[in-house]
Amino acid sequence: MKSYSVKGNVVNIFNRTIFKGEVFIEAGKIVRMSEASSVPDVFILPGLIDAHVHIESSMLTPSRFAQMVVPHGTIGVVSDPHEIANVLGEEGVRFMIEDGKSVTFKFFFGAPSCVPATPFEASGAELDSAAVKKLLNNPDIYFLSEMMNFPGVIHNDPGVIGKIEAAKVHNKKIDGHAPGLSGEALKRYVAAGIETDHECASLAEAQEKIAIGMKIQIREGSAARNFKALAPLLSLSPNSVMLCTDDSHPDEILNHGHINRIVRLGLKMGYNLFDLLQACTINPVLHYNLPVGLLRVGDAADFIVVDNLERFNVQQTYIDGLCVFDATQGVLFPLRPVTAINKFRTEEISEGQLKVVLPENKSKVKTIVVEDGELLTGSDIYVPELAANREVLSDTNADVLKLVVVNRYSNTPPSVGFVKNVGLKQGALASSVAHDSHNVVAVGVDDHSLLKAINTLIKTSGGIVTVNNSSVDILELPVAGIMSLDDGETVAKQYQNLNKIAHSLGTPLKAPFMTLSFLSLLVIPSLKLSDRGLFDVNSFSFTSLFE
Repeated sequence: MKSYSVKGNVVNIFNRTIFKGEVFIEAGKIVRMSEASSVPDVFILPGLIDAHVHIESSMLTPSRFAQMVVPHGTIGVVSDPHEIANVLGEEGVRFMIEDGKSVTFKFFFGAPSCVPATPFEASGAELDSAAVKKLLNNPDIYFLSEMMNFPGVIHNDPGVIGKIEAAKVHNKKIDGHAPGLSGEALKRYVAAGIETDHECASLAEAQEKIAIGMKIQIREGSAARNFKALAPLLSLSPNSVMLCTDDSHPDEILNHGHINRIVRLGLKMGYNLFDLLQACTINPVLHYNLPVGLLRVGDAADFIVVDNLERFNVQQTYIDGLCVFDATQGVLFPLRPVTAINKFRTEEISEGQLKVVLPENKSKVKTIVVEDGELLTGSDIYVPELAANREVLSDTNADVLKLVVVNRYSNTPPSVGFVKNVGLKQGALASSVAHDSHNVVAVGVDDHSLLKAINTLIKTSGGIVTVNNSSVDILELPVAGIMSLDDGETVAKQYQNLNKIAHSLGTPLKAPFMTLSFLSLLVIPSLKLSDRGLFDVNSFSFTSLFE
């Protein structure tokens, strides 16, 4: 690797200064930095880190994800591969690691701690404490991924505690996932060794967690957007916050950027540049002990060059001294072919399996209530207008639509419920991206449309689909039913088209498929639908659809 230097206004985040300088690189390392009298009107700063992301939610393989984010200054991600692990177990985690190694990018994968997320849904694999211990012994695994089973932690479940203790033995960090947890329960959760949380929805919740030693990952993704609520932490607790996207769809990255998008948002809101940069460089690198350079002599040459500190447009991205992106040349690393791995049922469902009949002694139906931009759902009671034989149908006037979850790993009957505030007036939407077990989830205004959407996904072994009368549009996701083989721009454009169609069908949701994908996530309150029935997250138990 040749020696070279880069000139510009050097941003030192540690001492919060900017100076005209020259950075000298040899063998992938920064060997010297010096002041210079004349430099180009650009700024050199450490590369950006996403402190918590599920790459699979971009619907891209790791290599294609890297290709999409390096133009935005991201040089590394702390990634939990539990989406593919829920489908394919250890094989899926190995796939992510190996595909990530095919490009020049810094992937830091964790060992998924909750596969399946709960015992109340069908998944494609299980990672017990022995499997997690095996993964943690792998040098390519950097931490124990988000511990969603907070009841198991609080009540000292042996399997859960075994995973936590294994992480401690290997001196690896333990990520948390504790929406709304507070008081003594939170203290027990943190005392077990869990150090981060990315699920805070309010400033008060985040401050309570910081006060007992947690680090807060401020999330701004495609469905959950918490930055505006939590941004005051940047100045109140600058050493205790990181920036993350968690789940970000490809159109969001293509059109608006990645971590640089959050930095821009913070700057527009008037927050301090150095506080923002610390949250997406120094803090994640030091917390997770990542082998990432921070623009110091002796560090790996991981840095970016931007046009200015307001627009934050990336001109160049360097990883280990290699220029992996140049604004005039594009992404500079090659991509190798990817071979799909998957697991999917073969038997289609029938229209009769979608029928819901209200029992004679019942008059009401429990409905899931969605709120745009939130993963949390509410619950409501709906008094339906019954069709013949007491059948309950979707009601577009009341905006209460039929919601279906189909076990994609075995040929079992679907589970049917109802959801409010999706807003469809015609047709159906369906997806095999359905956190965390990635069964098929669908919402629609009539059973015929729902049937067509669901069976289309079964035929193609996964994807995202819209149905409008006889028209069917699909983004195929042959890698575990959750990722495409295509590049990011191609996937983003296909996804944008599906979103456009979904909006033409009536939904006002900003990210309808992302919202849909969380309606079966049984660890986010309060009411969700499993492939086995309606689930009350607050009581952590199944509940009747009828009242």
